[in-house]
Amino acid sequence: MKSFPIFIRTTGRRVIIADGGETAAQKARLILKTDARIVLAAPELDPEFQDIVADGRAIWHRGPISPAFFDDAAMAFVGTGCPGIDASLHALARAARCPVNVVDQPEMCNITTPAIVDRDPVVVAIGSEGTSPVLTRNIKTKLEAMLPRSIGGLVALAGRLRPGVNACVPRKQRRALWAWVFKGAPCDMWRHGEERAAARAIKAAIATGGPPQGAAPGRIALVGAGPGARDLLTLRAVEYLQEADVIFYDRLVDPDALELARRDAERVYVGKVVGAHDWPQERITATIIAEARKGRRVVRLKSGDPLVFGRAGEEIAAAKAAGIPCDIVPGVTAACAAAAQLGWSLTERGVADVLVLATGTGCSDEPMPDCTRLTGPGTTTAFYMSVRQAARVSDKLIERGLPPDARVDICVNVSKSNEEHIQTTVIDLTRDIKKHGVVGCAVLLATWPRAAVLADGPLLKRSNSQAPPR
Repeated sequence: MKSFPIFIRTTGRRVIIADGGETAAQKARLILKTDARIVLAAPELDPEFQDIVADGRAIWHRGPISPAFFDDAAMAFVGTGCPGIDASLHALARAARCPVNVVDQPEMCNITTPAIVDRDPVVVAIGSEGTSPVLTRNIKTKLEAMLPRSIGGLVALAGRLRPGVNACVPRKQRRALWAWVFKGAPCDMWRHGEERAAARAIKAAIATGGPPQGAAPGRIALVGAGPGARDLLTLRAVEYLQEADVIFYDRLVDPDALELARRDAERVYVGKVVGAHDWPQERITATIIAEARKGRRVVRLKSGDPLVFGRAGEEIAAAKAAGIPCDIVPGVTAACAAAAQLGWSLTERGVADVLVLATGTGCSDEPMPDCTRLTGPGTTTAFYMSVRQAARVSDKLIERGLPPDARVDICVNVSKSNEEHIQTTVIDLTRDIKKHGVVGCAVLLATWPRAAVLADGPLLKRSNSQAPPR
């Protein structure tokens, strides 16, 4: 290492920022996360700085600058943009033995600012000695996804309770207690918003001299995997995958998404194919309940959003009946992802002010639902699981009055590497599905515009638009 990572205490100390423009503002935003007294040395201030001074978060220094100005400062940042002024200020700071960073001048920096993951009081700093800021930001993004936003509050509570632990818990039990706090039930409760329950559990354990014995109660999480691309998973979804003991996933979940899970998590494939259910819903539900009863953290990973045609209601009801906590993590549903790829809005003023999510395939009691019953002028309808029912959907739309030449978009494997977009019409829907061999995961988008814009406007542009490049 050419630089040793270290944390500098800022309480009651000054941090000097020389310049009042945008470059210095970037440093100020970073220092504002601390409790340092910020001193802005500049003849003029950016409006953002003016607000900081008005709020009492910083002092504006407009007088002469000498080495004494830097005395006892925790650090200084220089970024005037003028090489001569930057060099002069750097020399003054060094004369006062003040650690200094000159923006975009690595040869004049004896400190560098890392990428920071802030979970106060937990802080993770990532540095590359100024050589690869893009890489450090990428690492920061991954760590942001891994560390729950609320973990800092639990760490702060642990710090406040530490004297009580030292007084009441035998030394040989302390490590086990803290492992339970940060890896067991208290951490799970805290992360899911149950801070008071977590605090009560920790205090009860301290009072009894150690962590409780026996398996902790498990949890179930229904997690949306999005339409396919793993970078469309939410940060919360990644958090749950990182903490899962066992993950149940189906055939529509892209294998890349599972790479975001912790390596030692058990993965169970519960794929269901129309007409061949190796894992019927009843078996899936019973299995995830059984695993949670063992005290395990269970993730049921569903493509898209678990609450959109994902049969989540049955699993939620089973968890409630068993008294097992059940969390739901929404995901990007296929209709929204398809519209994003096409580059047009599912709702548009004067064209469609109603969005309908419908399915062409139902349950055994109603295998052929009337998926077009809500379709009408001013409506965009997204038909899920409807490829096999394309002929019936097409006939029903025409029967309801949608012009046979109205546009329909067939969006196949949205956001995946084998994504395909086919633009067709209502009358040609079945023909083009057969022509292109569409048999798998696809969503059909059909917009029925208001009659007022049939002749021109957004509809005409949309109808004549071409599929975006993939």
